[in-house]
Amino acid sequence: MNFINRERELAFLNKSYRDKQSQFIVVYGKRRVGKTELVKQFFKSIPHIYFLADKAPEREQLKMFSEKVGLLFNDELLLSRGFGNWHDFFRYVKGKGRIAITIDEFPFLIEANKAVPSIFQKGWDEELKDSEIFLILLGSSIGMMETEVLGYKSPLFGRRTGQLLIESLSFGDSKKFFPGRSNEEFMYTYAVLGGTPAYLLRFDSSADIWKNIKNKILLPEAYLFSEPEFILKEELREPRNYFSILRAISMGKTRASEIINETGFEKNVVGKYLSVLTDLRIIKREVPVIEKSFEKSKKGIYLINDNYFRFWFNFVFPNKSFIAEGEVDYLIKNKVRPKIDIFTSSAFEEVCRSFVKKGAGEGMRFNNVGRWWSKDAEIDVVAINEDANSILFGEAKWSTKKIGVDVLTDLKKKAPLVEWGKKHRKEFYALFSRKGFTEELKNIAGKEKIILKTIDEML
Repeated sequence: MNFINRERELAFLNKSYRDKQSQFIVVYGKRRVGKTELVKQFFKSIPHIYFLADKAPEREQLKMFSEKVGLLFNDELLLSRGFGNWHDFFRYVKGKGRIAITIDEFPFLIEANKAVPSIFQKGWDEELKDSEIFLILLGSSIGMMETEVLGYKSPLFGRRTGQLLIESLSFGDSKKFFPGRSNEEFMYTYAVLGGTPAYLLRFDSSADIWKNIKNKILLPEAYLFSEPEFILKEELREPRNYFSILRAISMGKTRASEIINETGFEKNVVGKYLSVLTDLRIIKREVPVIEKSFEKSKKGIYLINDNYFRFWFNFVFPNKSFIAEGEVDYLIKNKVRPKIDIFTSSAFEEVCRSFVKKGAGEGMRFNNVGRWWSKDAEIDVVAINEDANSILFGEAKWSTKKIGVDVLTDLKKKAPLVEWGKKHRKEFYALFSRKGFTEELKNIAGKEKIILKTIDEML
């Protein structure tokens, strides 16, 4: 499998390496998103040390790290005795020239010794800052990387020379794993797996979505079957309670009050769990796009941010008894197939919002794109540009029928409910379809300059 995407990130690392000055790069992002593979692509043809931290005691980890350094420099003494402490390592590599040193899952070192950020701060300031060393710290615990490495209260604050937050792949880049699929076919795969490379690689590109769901997810021995469980148990101390929170959200209990009622947990406990899951990028808090204050808005809802976690908590977690009894075909026929289009429609809406963010049409640029809702109505895509006093309203329909004039009429009725902008705001309308549009709608759209896009036209 060829390395897909990440051209911008790889170019940044290569340029930084060519600068010859010492570099302290922080790379972080959720698990399985491709951080390690990116860095391996970068250092594959240059002198490097790669060390994957784990939950072993610090002394044991330092010993294993010493072995990696000793192998690069063919240092028998280092291979046999190792470094006595991290300061010995900093002094040792200071004069070794241009070397890329990568410590993966750096948060595990911090868990083993809370003083590690201070130790690395001193090592960088006293030994490595004026060397040629290219230091990369990787981490999957986004919250810890942001507080213990990047945060202003961290001893390491201000030392980094660059940072990369590695996000999931877009729909278009994810589809490169399945070049033979149509956009419509791949939308189902994307809705199930999202843009996580490790998951996309597990699916068989020659099999249809149902064979992949059966063989790659719903069989107990399959890698993806236990993946969310593994991640939650790896990251969290009380995984069972987090399971309850995520299951409640997957059932449509998206407001904090609804989650409290569904789980029976105390308000402050739910608040803590939601905060942790948000830090891990497993869930996200969303407010109507026109809200002026994200933090203070009382309209916030919580959604599962990871497509595969959303699929797993909708279809795998609540149906484990069927899977244990070998009733996988029954589960697919009666639980998954009837709901897959409704499930996929959410992913399609997100793809449409991403399209608008990149520019819906000539001269159309919006600095904020999202959804809008009230107690009376909801609009899939709303984009605003405060400087131009312009707003776009859009609907996305993952339907097997062509979109007709009724959808446009309904959208125009809802638009005045969105109280945003100055008098005489400039309004745009857009419709996004799986199967296209009726001729009557096309005629009206041509006269009124309404944007009509199918999934193929967007991509």
